[in-house]
Amino acid sequence: MVVAVKDNGDIAMSYAKEYQQSIQNPEAFWREKARQLPWFTAPATILSNDEHGIERWFADGEMNTSYMALDHHVEQGHGERIALIYDSPVSGAKRQYTYVQLRDEVAKFAGVLAGKGIGKGDRVVIYMPMIPEAAIAMLAVARLGAIHSVVFGGFAAPELAVRIDDATPKLVISASCGIEVNRVIPYKPLLDKALEEASHKPKGCIIIQRAQCPAELEAGRDHDYQTLMNNALPAKPVSVKGTDPLYILYTSGTTGKPKGVVRDNGGHAVALHYSMHAIYGMQSGEVFWAASDVGWVVGHSYIVYGPLLKGCTTVMYEGKPIMTPDAGAFWRMVEEYKINALFAAPTAFRAIKKNDPEGALIKAYDLSSLRTIFMAGERLDPPTYEWTCEKTHKPVVDHWWQTETGWAICANPVGLETFKVKPGSSTKPTPGFNVQILGDEGLPLGANVQGAIAIKLPMPPSCLPTVWGNHERFVDGYLRQYPGYYTSGDGGYIDEDGYLFVMGRTDDVINVAGHRLSTGEMEEIVAGHPSVAECCVIGVQDELKGQLPIGLVLLKDGAKIDQQQLQTELVQRVRSEIGPIACFQTALIAQRLPKTRSGKILRKLLRQIADGQSYSIPSTIDDPDSINEIAELLRTNGLIQAQAS
Repeated sequence: MVVAVKDNGDIAMSYAKEYQQSIQNPEAFWREKARQLPWFTAPATILSNDEHGIERWFADGEMNTSYMALDHHVEQGHGERIALIYDSPVSGAKRQYTYVQLRDEVAKFAGVLAGKGIGKGDRVVIYMPMIPEAAIAMLAVARLGAIHSVVFGGFAAPELAVRIDDATPKLVISASCGIEVNRVIPYKPLLDKALEEASHKPKGCIIIQRAQCPAELEAGRDHDYQTLMNNALPAKPVSVKGTDPLYILYTSGTTGKPKGVVRDNGGHAVALHYSMHAIYGMQSGEVFWAASDVGWVVGHSYIVYGPLLKGCTTVMYEGKPIMTPDAGAFWRMVEEYKINALFAAPTAFRAIKKNDPEGALIKAYDLSSLRTIFMAGERLDPPTYEWTCEKTHKPVVDHWWQTETGWAICANPVGLETFKVKPGSSTKPTPGFNVQILGDEGLPLGANVQGAIAIKLPMPPSCLPTVWGNHERFVDGYLRQYPGYYTSGDGGYIDEDGYLFVMGRTDDVINVAGHRLSTGEMEEIVAGHPSVAECCVIGVQDELKGQLPIGLVLLKDGAKIDQQQLQTELVQRVRSEIGPIACFQTALIAQRLPKTRSGKILRKLLRQIADGQSYSIPSTIDDPDSINEIAELLRTNGLIQAQAS
């Protein structure tokens, strides 16, 4: 039996009152938000602790996320509303699905999966380009109470193999190819290689055949998607607990092995439904476009789940902000589909700005439907913010969140109250997030003092409760450093008005065009070259992509290889192991690396040199002259942004 939804509408409430309630009485606050969703059995226990002592939300609620996102809206009489718009300039394809059509496709594919033995708690890996079948697969897995793990289609075979081994899926769902601008990328050979490398062997694969590059299927293991769908019977949604996992999404850690962020069904649905109005100002029936990829957390939260939970129309775009066909691509989409909110990484707008600096293409389209532009995924630099505001005449909201949280930690909450913008700041903490700046001793710091950004426990709904298969890694990585707090891994400060300024990572994770990548993983790959004795990979500032990795390499004695050959080979190694997404293009041969007397490479110091920042030479350094050598090497190769002092 479905619990009736309490429809309060979206009553405007001041941010201060909303935030205060969420911090002072989180159980009452989130109980009220949960009532706005159609549970099979409404949760009586709002906040509790699991066997590890971790706070969990809605543990005794019974629900199904796919039902909430699709069936419920059909039952409310909105079946003919457009649920999903697919626009693919790289293939020339366009499709639209109403809520009833999308529900039926999802139910049929859930029937396919059930016929292949997929049930509650089973894992399914999805390795897909930006096509509607990717969203259908995610929602179908959720419909069965199973757990999906989406892997970005640009990742190389070794990265896919690692995730298959960690998630141990029963099935893999993939497509025959992806398309990058005008280049077709066959996925099937990458999948075959990953399955060969992986220790865990899934029972089978389901392949969507695309006309641009049909794949050869392996008899007995591979199955054609359309053939299976032609013979499928629809499956009903399976009831799960609020704390049952919905998905695993891997994010780069400071070690080579990625972390499997686990997302609960209940907290995820409640938080995303709330965020659609509170943060993005969206109402049911409006059109929301997150110009991201289903392989990233933005794609999970705001291409697939958030808009559909709210009853909005969501957009899947298989293209780029430029080159498909030009820097007017985003604005063409806004006009054609009357998009109300656009969300993309700052990198996208930097690319548009570079190609159309005067905004001439913006003027060619009708943007009257567009209320707000949202940016996240990396630091929004003030010039990009100012250019976008000036050329589009639209408000721009910078907000900050992580794969681990699944939604924004800080934002200018346009559905509650709109604050004055301070360029460089993601504005104020979102209701539910008690954000603090901590010093080395774990004590809160005053206004305008930089420290570690942490969130006081309990975390609000949707935040990760563990790392898949390795709870100790979750505790070590997020909870141990500052007891009673979640450690974000970012540093920054809060000013006298309560605005948060995120200044960058405090660990060895870099942000390349909005994608978090581990420099530690790249170092392992570079160090595996037979001529390399030791190496260091750092992220340096880049005008277009935010950060780019560069490698500093010490050669083994007697190694006979020149700079250009080594760089070519190292670039290819990283590309083969991680994929083109790493954007690893520069490797320099150094004579020595600055280290402490204990042998630790001073990576922070190297980043400061490359970024042209002032720095001090620590007393613990073993060889001070090495700093000048590295500075000169970077300067000679044009890799220092400004003269360091």
